[in-house]
Amino acid sequence: MSNSFSEKIVEHGIPGKFDYLEHTADIYIVAYGSDLLTLYENAGLALFESMTNTADLEKKIKKEIASEGFDLESLLYKWLEDLLMLYYSENIMCGEIKVHELSIKRSDENEALYMIKGECIGDIFDPEKYEPKVEIKAVTYHMMRILKDEEGWRAYFVLDI
Repeated sequence: MSNSFSEKIVEHGIPGKFDYLEHTADIYIVAYGSDLLTLYENAGLALFESMTNTADLEKKIKKEIASEGFDLESLLYKWLEDLLMLYYSENIMCGEIKVHELSIKRSDENEALYMIKGECIGDIFDPEKYEPKVEIKAVTYHMMRILKDEEGWRAYFVLDI
């Protein structure tokens, strides 16, 4: 997918899934997806790829993840935050992420509730076994946006390092 905005790709991530964009201090990512499910999978994979080479991770552990938000951006934020908390609370790195469900329900007359359910497949992170890259401190709302065009979906987000 091309990046038709002014952001400069400084490093390609996993082809067709995400790229790293130019940012002064943090990690700025654009994730791609032909549909929203794939977009959220690739955004989660980009989070873990920023911390280690996800292709090297053994697929020993499977964890269910469910997140909620009030729009697509808040859902992405919460999804990435929940995945990052899986690493910080259980030391699990994910090399594969599968989204099974993304739904929208009306929570009352004026508000919607966005929900996502999926699974994270990976291993306990051991720096002796898996090469560490950078430490992600937090997911941020800064510059976060989700767009759809003729090529599919794109999610832009910044990770605080």
